Amino acid sequence: MGEEVTETRKEISLVFAVNGQRFELSNVHPSTTLLEFLRSQTPFKSVKLSCGEGGCGACVALLSKYDPELDQVEDFTVSSCLTLLCSVNGCSITTAEGVGNSKAGFHPIQERFAGFHASQCGFCTPGMCVSLFSALVNADKTNRPEPRPGFSKLTVSEAEKAIAGNLCRCTGYRPIADACKSFAADVDMEDLGFNSFWKKGEIDEVKMSRLPSYNHSNASSKFPEFLKKEIKAGSNLVSEGYRWYSPTSVEQLQSLLKMDENNDGTSMKIVVGNTGTGYFKELQCYERYIDLKYIPELSIIMKDQTGIEIGAAVTISKAIKALKEENEYEFHRGKRVFKKIADHMEKIASTFIRNSGSVGGNLIMAQRKQFPSDIATILLSVGTLVNIMTGQKLEMLTLEEFLEMPPLHSKSVLLSIKIPFCESWIKKGISSETGTKLLFETYRAAPRPLGNALPYLNAAFLAEVSLCINSTGVMLNNCQLAFGSYGTKHSIRARKVEEFLTGKVLSIGVLYEAIKLLGTTITPEDISNPAYRSSLAVGFLFEFLNPLVDTPAEIFSGWLSGYNSADWFIDSKVKQNNGQFDEIKLPTLLSSAKQVIQSSKEYYPVGEPIPKSGAAIQASGEAVYVDDIPSPNNCLHGAFIYSTEPLARVKGIKFNPGSPDGVAALITVKDIPGENLGFTSIFGEEPLYADELAQCIGDRVAFVVADTQKHADLAAELAMIDYDKENLEPPILSVEEAVERCSLFEVPPFLCPEQVGDFSKGMAEADHQILSAELKLGSQYFFYMETQAALAVPDEDNCIVVYTSTQSPEFTHDTIAKCLGLPGHNIRVITRRVGGGFGGKAIKSIPVATACALAAYKFQRPVRIYMNRKTDMIMAGGRHPMKITYSVGFKTNGKITALKLDILIDAGIYADVSFIMPEHMVGTLRKYDWGALSFDIKVCKTNLPSRSAMRAPGEVQASFITEAIIEHVASTLSIEVDSVRNINLHTYNSLDLFYKSNAGEPMEYTLPSIWDKLATSSGFYNRTEMIKEFNRSNKWRKRGISRVPTVHEVIVRPCPGKVSILKDGSIVVEVGGVELGQGLWTKVKQMTAYALSLIQCGGTEEFLERVRVVQADTLSLIQGGMTAGSTTSESSCEAVRLCCNVLVERLTALKERLLKQMESIEWETLIMQAHLSSVNLSASSLFIPAISSTSYLNYGVAVSEVEINLLTGETTILRTDIIYDCGQSLNPAVDLGQIEGAYVQGIGFFMLEEYPTNSDGLVTANGTWTYKIPTVDTIPKQFNVEILNSGHHQNRVLSSKASGEPPLTLAVSVHCATLAAIKEARQQLRSWSGLKESNSTFQYLKVPATMPVVKELCGLDSVHKFLQWTMGRN
Repeated sequence: MGEEVTETRKEISLVFAVNGQRFELSNVHPSTTLLEFLRSQTPFKSVKLSCGEGGCGACVALLSKYDPELDQVEDFTVSSCLTLLCSVNGCSITTAEGVGNSKAGFHPIQERFAGFHASQCGFCTPGMCVSLFSALVNADKTNRPEPRPGFSKLTVSEAEKAIAGNLCRCTGYRPIADACKSFAADVDMEDLGFNSFWKKGEIDEVKMSRLPSYNHSNASSKFPEFLKKEIKAGSNLVSEGYRWYSPTSVEQLQSLLKMDENNDGTSMKIVVGNTGTGYFKELQCYERYIDLKYIPELSIIMKDQTGIEIGAAVTISKAIKALKEENEYEFHRGKRVFKKIADHMEKIASTFIRNSGSVGGNLIMAQRKQFPSDIATILLSVGTLVNIMTGQKLEMLTLEEFLEMPPLHSKSVLLSIKIPFCESWIKKGISSETGTKLLFETYRAAPRPLGNALPYLNAAFLAEVSLCINSTGVMLNNCQLAFGSYGTKHSIRARKVEEFLTGKVLSIGVLYEAIKLLGTTITPEDISNPAYRSSLAVGFLFEFLNPLVDTPAEIFSGWLSGYNSADWFIDSKVKQNNGQFDEIKLPTLLSSAKQVIQSSKEYYPVGEPIPKSGAAIQASGEAVYVDDIPSPNNCLHGAFIYSTEPLARVKGIKFNPGSPDGVAALITVKDIPGENLGFTSIFGEEPLYADELAQCIGDRVAFVVADTQKHADLAAELAMIDYDKENLEPPILSVEEAVERCSLFEVPPFLCPEQVGDFSKGMAEADHQILSAELKLGSQYFFYMETQAALAVPDEDNCIVVYTSTQSPEFTHDTIAKCLGLPGHNIRVITRRVGGGFGGKAIKSIPVATACALAAYKFQRPVRIYMNRKTDMIMAGGRHPMKITYSVGFKTNGKITALKLDILIDAGIYADVSFIMPEHMVGTLRKYDWGALSFDIKVCKTNLPSRSAMRAPGEVQASFITEAIIEHVASTLSIEVDSVRNINLHTYNSLDLFYKSNAGEPMEYTLPSIWDKLATSSGFYNRTEMIKEFNRSNKWRKRGISRVPTVHEVIVRPCPGKVSILKDGSIVVEVGGVELGQGLWTKVKQMTAYALSLIQCGGTEEFLERVRVVQADTLSLIQGGMTAGSTTSESSCEAVRLCCNVLVERLTALKERLLKQMESIEWETLIMQAHLSSVNLSASSLFIPAISSTSYLNYGVAVSEVEINLLTGETTILRTDIIYDCGQSLNPAVDLGQIEGAYVQGIGFFMLEEYPTNSDGLVTANGTWTYKIPTVDTIPKQFNVEILNSGHHQNRVLSSKASGEPPLTLAVSVHCATLAAIKEARQQLRSWSGLKESNSTFQYLKVPATMPVVKELCGLDSVHKFLQWTMGRN
């Protein structure tokens, strides 16, 4: 053994390539990730840190490995935030810059992303592009037929799935999917959505010629030749007492494990892909890392006549490939079983995690740490065996025995698993000639269909069935039923149910007893939604066995006549009768969608759908965000230490002994030279740090600075705060308590909205009344892809420059100046672009920048922070939760006569911008003609993190409240809900009453015409009838459809602008608005080009190329205010237009003089002459909207259709149609992106995103594992959007209207459609229970309407009720 140990001690350096550049490192800490290295040691910043747990795809890189024996390169994506740098020895890494860039030329992927308008804030775009690049490279290696010129060998389905693990918060995914599909060999060009390459109606050949050309034959990633010569087997590395071992044999591994015997495994870590750290976060550092990838026995994939053996270090992706491959031993016997196992495995995590995570690692996590593994469940059902090595001892166990063992000792290693072939599953003594068949099915209920989400429950069932001799039924000879861990520590076999079913002829009665038995076998404890998970288990078993009960005669005959000995496997999902479970088998994820826009030439190039400014460099990763700015010399990194108590005195802070080296200092309230301010504005103030008393969980207590971000985060995580709660009142943790204890914020009178009409009179006129009904709404997290970030750099003469990702540079500037006690001219705040804001960087970013500035000022060293996702989620606050009580009066025809609302808004501990909430809410509450509208809105102060203005603040909650009331009225009257909406839409007169001067002219009120137009274009009435028919003929799937309007009030705020023309004729523009991904810079460029083209000289047609919009700089352009409320783009455009008008006026006099000397004049000549003549070529302005145009109304309508699965509660959005009035759009492509993106963010709020806290207010969904934003597989399957060009609006900026927030409120249509489907399910459930209609009471659908919520309303016991009803009929 000594020989092996010596061999493992040879140390060499780490050699790899990044984008073709060679790197050789001799001193690497083994815990360093690929992402840390790329971002800190190379110029390649396209890999972005967003979640830090492999759940978002922002950090995806392509890893290429060369196999010298086969002379082949293997290319696959990895999550660089989890991949350890030491594990990439001998590999070539390609980032988005390596795919293509502005210097060497953009790749067609990047050009198409730009042209399909598939990048908004751009933070996620490089990861998307690399994911697609990997899919292209691997598809083009296959031996599929040659594709058409310009296409790859990729299929449409693969193109969509390529980005299924990548999150985007801006676009709504549809344009991203189109950009990906444009490469697919089987794409129908008609299916590709709106883009800048071709015009509607052009033939395919023309469309193809306009797309950036792609040549699949040279698509591969180039593996550097120099690296091929340096490929070695495992290499061992040493770094300051830390070691990385790569053993190449089991003997070497045994010897290494023996070395660690004394430490009980605490100082050693075994790794393959390191993906487990995404779920089980590690705070400690190990001394030794052992990489198992180079041990042949752990990497085998071996098939023989007994089954398939898979090494424990084999990645999940390679296991999937092996299970799908044909082989000589199968004779079709295990083929379908293996394929189904592989299909299920494809739903685990995402491609870039499966590419590095190993099968063995997954099972070890399940066994040691109770990870809810899908692999454990599906392998348990097919009798899988595991091989374990402990010291010299080898043993083979069943997977069931392995899972039930005590946690595996650190000296023990899982070597391989063995999945036996079908023969070993067949009960001995039964011949396949008697008509024996094998059934195998896997099940998974998860928030996302394609994976990238842990399941609520998984299951896998294997059964052997045969026909009874007299053909009266199906005999279940034996079965293996495996369920995922719910209420148990790991996946289990339902042994009692198996024993009960074995040897029985299946009938409704047998099925009913089996399901009852299942309920008593597993009783969930200590998990969320236990009753829901139990009902899923029942639903899965029912779905598996029910098709075999009372099987129709034709299936019998088909079964027998089609029988041959080679294929004795039936697919339980194929043989299902009555359309009970028939899934809609869409060939692809998304079907063809229509985008209807009308561009206008009147103010050319304003109105043109040009691609977003900077989209290509966003796709290549060259666009610079705050954390991409290289760290200046001597830079420190900071992290917040926050309170973990809702109300307590802070006595002191100390660091755990395990805290990392490199911690420089701790900054608290005592270090502030000026005022203790984390934020100051017209809305109020908030302290930077708690002064003695921490008032909520997440309250900032201190700021730790260290030499790296990793060390700062670790120190903050390990910090211990000493609290004292003596003589303190209990914290206020609910709005009810706040009202009881009079803890309220006083809303300034000018922000208090007015009541409408006489409520008492309206109630007196009503035929019916609903009194004191209650609603509750929770919060939503912003989930910007870029978390809060800032960099502060001290400058000469007591000045400081702060780079920050903020929507409010001006407020940030003011706050820092006051906090540091410095005059404003000593502070300079710069914001170039923001990686998503959605309101979360309006106020919440200010204390982050201020903390950095304070630390930089104190130490006279640069200080930066990039907040980790968990801390960001705990401190963010998010959308305002609220409690609503309403009373409503209405006529028998559904016309509402009066509405009264009592609303309690949870603002949290500080006011933030909560004062605006009443006005914003009432703006949307007035969207229907209620006759009279009375309200009492209280803004409650609680000991919870302060809430902030999230996109459509108050309006999205109000859209739910209005629709819930309409639904309640319709339910009470038993009439169609659409007719109640219709009868309560405003006439122009009622609109004028409710909105007063903001109603505009009668011709501007387009809602009634949009309402009718969408009914026709979406086929609303026809589809409503078809849905009724569908629901009559389907027991376990129900559909619903809903049409919903929005009336959305926006406010136009002042905005500064500055336009300067340089000597060469190029133009530099500054505006008060910040580019957040909403296309503000793009619209400003268009406006500049239009307004300056009015000079009418030669060369102005190329103006767009001449214009550059530069970053916000608070010393260069003052009074920038806040980029929020949907109207900053138009305000910025108008400010620029005012500047251009001044410049045109100055230049016109010169032009007229010059034209006397020459026939015509070019732009460059004019500008050169202007310089020589000392004409002032810079103009500034401050746009202040006229009183008549400070606010206006936006209109839109959406129709959404959904389908719910009654067994799981899963909701599929089949189709959404939207018509939205954009006035005369400044850029229809940008506005289309805003409409789709806002709508999908709304789907998140209404259907998916739970942001729960514990009883003290600590956020418990603090990462991508628990917080689920929409993904490409959860958006509408068909997504049709029409932008209405409603002509001229005198008081608007070139007749345009806002698009950023109003469409978000239309997503309530999905929620309403889901409720419609649930009503059908409940009606069916009542009929099974023998209840009459009158027993039904109106049921609210909670927000978000997650799978457990939907299933509960459809009946957790629906299967029991159905079986009882069926038995009763028989």
